[in-house]
Amino acid sequence: MRLTGILVFRNMFLAAAPYFQSRFSSHEWILTHFQSAILTVSTVTNLGSILLLTHLQRKASYPKRIIASLVLNIICFTLLALSTTLFRHVSAVSYFVFLMCIVFTASLATGLCQNGLFAFVTGFGVSEYTQGIMTGQAIAGILPCVAQIVSVLSVPEHNAEEGAGQESPTSAFAYFMTATGVSALALTAFVYLARRHRKDRMSKQTIEGIEGAEEEEHVERKVVGMVALFKKLRWLAMGVFVCFAVTMAFPVFTSKITSIQPQSTSSRLFKPACFIPLAFLVWNIGDLAGRLLTLSTKLNMVLYPRFIFLLSVLRVGFIPLYLLCNIGGRGAIVQSDVFYLFVIQFLFGITNGYVGSTCMMGASAWVDSEEREAAGGFMGLMLVWGLTIGSLLSFLAAKV
Repeated sequence: MRLTGILVFRNMFLAAAPYFQSRFSSHEWILTHFQSAILTVSTVTNLGSILLLTHLQRKASYPKRIIASLVLNIICFTLLALSTTLFRHVSAVSYFVFLMCIVFTASLATGLCQNGLFAFVTGFGVSEYTQGIMTGQAIAGILPCVAQIVSVLSVPEHNAEEGAGQESPTSAFAYFMTATGVSALALTAFVYLARRHRKDRMSKQTIEGIEGAEEEEHVERKVVGMVALFKKLRWLAMGVFVCFAVTMAFPVFTSKITSIQPQSTSSRLFKPACFIPLAFLVWNIGDLAGRLLTLSTKLNMVLYPRFIFLLSVLRVGFIPLYLLCNIGGRGAIVQSDVFYLFVIQFLFGITNGYVGSTCMMGASAWVDSEEREAAGGFMGLMLVWGLTIGSLLSFLAAKV
C-alpha cells in the first residue's frame, strides 16, 4: 500500500495522456513532447535524489523518508486536482511549466520512498518482502488507468461526442482527487503500522515490525561502496537497468497509438480518451502478472543472474513491434487491436514485471547480511538509472 500510494503518481500521468493532450492542443511542440518531458523531469529528479540518499546511509531513518514522501505526494495531487478548475484558461506554456514543477516535487517524493522502502525491506533478507514491494508498483500502474477510464465513461455520451469525455474539468478533478485519496490512505496505513509495532519494539522475534527496524537506525551502519556492490550484483544490476531503460519506450508509443476502429462508429471504449488508458491498463495487468510469476519456485530465476540479464536485453525486440500499429491515426500495418493490446502490450508488460522483480529480489541473495540494506538502495538506484536513460531516449520515439 505504501509504494502504491507514491508510485501511483507517475502512472497517473501516463494514463491521463488524453487530458493533457487537450490542455496542450494549442502548442504543437508541447503536444508532441510533453510525455517525454514528464518522463525526463521525473526520472532525472528521481535519480538525483536517490544518488544523494544512497550516500547518506549512516543513521538514516527510512520510515521518516517514507512518511515525508507521502506527505509531498498528497500536496502534489491536491494542487493538480485544483488546477483543473482554477487554471482552465491559462496558456499551454504556463500550464506546462506548472506541470513540470509538480512532476519535479513528486519525483523528489518518489526518490525518498523508493530509497526508504527498498533499503528497509531488503534489510530483512527475505526476498518475498521485496517481491511484495514490486507487486505494489504494478498495482500502482493499474489504479490510475481504471480511474481514467471510469472518469471518461461517467460523462454522458452526448457530451462525450463533443469532446467532454476527454476534456471535462469535473472528470479530471475526480480523477486526480482519487489519487489524493489513495496517497492519504497509504499514509494512514503506514502510521497505523508504525504505532502498532512500536509496542513490540523490544521483541527480537518481530522481523516485520517497523519499529523493530528503527532500533537499528540509530546505530551507525556499515557503509558499503557502490563499486563493491556492483562487483557482487553486476548481472542483476545491469539487468534491472536495461529492463527499465527499454520499458520507457512504451509510454511514448502508447499515448500515440489509437484503435483501428473507425472513430465515427466505434464504441466509446475504442475512442482515444478510453483506448489510450485501456492500453496502459493492459500493459500494467501484464506487469502485475509478471511480478506475481516470481512467487513460483519453479519460475524463480534469482540464482541465474546471467540468464535474467539476457532476458532484459531481448526485450528490445518489442520496440519495433509498435511501428506496426496505428501511430497517430496514420494506419496500422497489422490491422488488429488484439495484436496491439495482447501481443505487444500484455507481453511487454509481463516481461517487465518478471525480469524487474527477479533482479530486485535477487539482491539480498548475493551479498552479506550486513550489506543487504545498502544492496537494496543500490538496486533501487540502478532501476532509476535505467528509467532516466530510457526517458532521455524516449525523445527519439516521440518523433516517430
